[in-house]
Order: sequence, then structure tokens, then C-alpha cells
Amino acid sequence: MSRIAKYPVDLPKGVETNFAAEVLSVKGPMGSLSQAIHQSVKIVKEGDTLTFHPADETALANAMSGTMRALVANMVTGVTKGFERKLTLVGVGYRAQAQGDKLNLTLGFSHPVVHSMPAGVKCETPTQTEILIKGTNKQQVGQVAAEVRAYRPPEPYKGKGVRYADEKVVIKETKKK
Repeated sequence: MSRIAKYPVDLPKGVETNFAAEVLSVKGPMGSLSQAIHQSVKIVKEGDTLTFHPADETALANAMSGTMRALVANMVTGVTKGFERKLTLVGVGYRAQAQGDKLNLTLGFSHPVVHSMPAGVKCETPTQTEILIKGTNKQQVGQVAAEVRAYRPPEPYKGKGVRYADEKVVIKETKKK
């Protein structure tokens, strides 16, 4: 059995789960999420915990039981606490401004960059050089942060660009004669 799948997922107060037509939905104070259940995984609800077991003795069932456990644990965390990614802008004149569901970026191009947020993801700009991307779906928050970073990734000589707050950029030494 998968090592990850051995640990049950605890459901905090205020979180409800529902199994319907091979889809697991989790509802909490911050919203609701749903995930298709793989046919080679059995999910058992015992009180306030969910346990995951492989349906048969194949390697795929073993691997998918751990994957489903991790996905459902992230869903429970998302509907209770939520997820956030912090980005910083490094460079002269680089600015960000959140307006509703759009993020306006000035990144040194001849035109402003406007990134629209998908449903369920919100962005905030505490300062002009910081961006906070928040949501309940971990995959979606990470994908939006990666898309914003991709507009101007940090370059290796001066470190200018959009970077994650915890990212370390290794600066290269310039060419010498």
C-alpha cells in the first residue's frame, strides 16, 4: 500500500463530503471543490476521517490511492484555509495593480500586460511590487502564479523580472575581457 495513503484525512468541523457518481465533493466555509474518483481507489468515510485503499493489488491502484489521498487533503485544506502564492516584481518601473478580476502589469514592455483571473482565484496588490494570488484550488493558484511569472521571468544577470517571494535567483558574473 502507498505510504501516503496509509494516513487518513481528518475532516475539520464545518467541512462536508459527498460521494455521487464517482465524484467526491468537499464543501467548507471558503467554498466547495469536486474531484473525480479514480476507479482503482476505494474511499471509506469513518466518522470525521476519510481513508483510501487500492481496489486491487496492481501498482496503478497503489499509486492512485496515494495520489487521491493527497488531492483530497489539498481540497480539505483549500475549503478551510485556502492557498496563496506571493510574487514580487524586481526592476525599475515594474508595477502591478489589481482591478477586480484583472491584474495590470507594467513590466518594461512597450504595452501594459493585462492578466484576467479565472473563476475562484483572486489577486491583491499590497504594494506596487507585490502580488498575492489566493484561492481554494491549489493547482489553479499555482498555475495562475506560473502564468504571471512567465510574462517576465527573472533574468540571470541583474535578477530583474517577476519571481516567487521565496525564490532565490543565482546572479551570473558578467563577461570579462
